[in-house]
Amino acid sequence: MNRSKSAAAYARACQVTPGGVNSPARAFGAVGGSPIVIARAAGPYLHDVDGNRYLDFVGSWGPMILGHAHPAVVEATIAAVRNGSSYGAPSEPETELAELVVQAIPSVEMVRFVSSGTEATMSALRLARGYTGRDLVIKFAGCYHGHVDALLVSAGSSALTHGVPNSPGVPKGCTDDTLVLRYNDTTALRDVFRANGDRIAAVILEPVVGNMGLVPPGEEFRKELRALTHRYGALLIYDEVMTGFRLAYGGAQEVLGDTPDLTTLGKIIGGGYPVGAYGGRADVMKKVMPAGPVFQAGTLSGNPVAMAAGIATLKELKAHPPYERLDRMGADLEAGITRAATGAGVPFRLNRVGSMWTLFFTATPVTDLDSARTSDTKRFGKFFWEMMDRGVYLPCSQFEAAFLSAAMTDDHVTQTVAAAREALAAVAAG
Repeated sequence: MNRSKSAAAYARACQVTPGGVNSPARAFGAVGGSPIVIARAAGPYLHDVDGNRYLDFVGSWGPMILGHAHPAVVEATIAAVRNGSSYGAPSEPETELAELVVQAIPSVEMVRFVSSGTEATMSALRLARGYTGRDLVIKFAGCYHGHVDALLVSAGSSALTHGVPNSPGVPKGCTDDTLVLRYNDTTALRDVFRANGDRIAAVILEPVVGNMGLVPPGEEFRKELRALTHRYGALLIYDEVMTGFRLAYGGAQEVLGDTPDLTTLGKIIGGGYPVGAYGGRADVMKKVMPAGPVFQAGTLSGNPVAMAAGIATLKELKAHPPYERLDRMGADLEAGITRAATGAGVPFRLNRVGSMWTLFFTATPVTDLDSARTSDTKRFGKFFWEMMDRGVYLPCSQFEAAFLSAAMTDDHVTQTVAAAREALAAVAAG
């Protein structure tokens, strides 16, 4: 494929933007080469400035579950923007979207909107500390919760991809109260609570991890999380910024049958616009100002255009649930790529939950950050570009989940499996 215009556009961006991108996850540092520059998107496809078309398994890193430029979402946002793009005052769409969220997720009795997933997790931690009067927070290596100072320790996502999970500029004092454990390590979790239980404000995790690649939780691990937080009076926070309304209408907690105390949301609830949220038990949420003493504010929180996009998206998901079909297509994709990788003789593990999946280039079962790191990232880079050349756009990192969208069809799955078969043969040949 000719990508000369993308290369020129990226070079231009590098003159005025650090690294040429506005988020490091968009850089192609982990796979080599320069990023493609997008001109437009529609349905399941991205179109770059060179006129190339790609079947999109990134979906703006998760939110485009309906596909790009879905007519209902487009119409709702156009109607909203005609009434003004920002008020800095209450509007009814904020309440309507909040009602949809509360109806969808039983553990969420009240919700506060913010403008990003990072803001949501930052606010949820402050609330947990304010509610419990404690300082310690447990997170898990490889789980990414945004670029919050206290949580940018052993992070996943682009922090892992670029090899800087502990960022310069984060003072040591900001992470002194953050305890980092291995994901799925039930024994370590018990030990930490025995030693520090009366000082732990909260445990935060991705209930299904997408930021070290797709990693599901073990059943014993999940049950012990809930039992220990109950026993010691800590809050359990599920970061469902990626999984909320993605794995099911009620998120990962619906699929798993879990009930956290607080939930952070984003991505899909904005229909592709900048939105985040945190919500949970009413007695906890009523500690947020102005109902309570825990401060959190934002001029663009509850932005009317973003609320309209979110309402349209959730209504579409509720009226026409795509989850069963997405899971079936995901299973077909998993089976097809598994056959292709086995036939190519390439060591691999394919993890999938619903419409989220990752092909790891390792023979080791991937259950945590250490096992994810056994992946052959050079092989992944080769695979990435072979798929790109066949018109399939995957996350540009071994350590990111890929996503199906409702705009995809069985034919798209068949095409992707065929592309993967050729790409994996090329990887095996070196």
